[in-house]
Amino acid sequence: MGNEAMTNEQFETILEMIRMILDGCDDIEKAKEKVDELIKKATGKKEE
Repeated sequence: MGNEAMTNEQFETILEMIRMILDGCDDIEKAKEKVDELIKKATGKKEE
């Protein structure tokens, strides 16, 4: 990875996505699971 800086707009979009995830979860554990799934997709890691 290069020296990539995140713009305010990109950061705001990420926060909005997190907010949408949290709104759809009944508890913190479900929220963590959903965020972990997104991290795996973003980093290209596959669940085994």
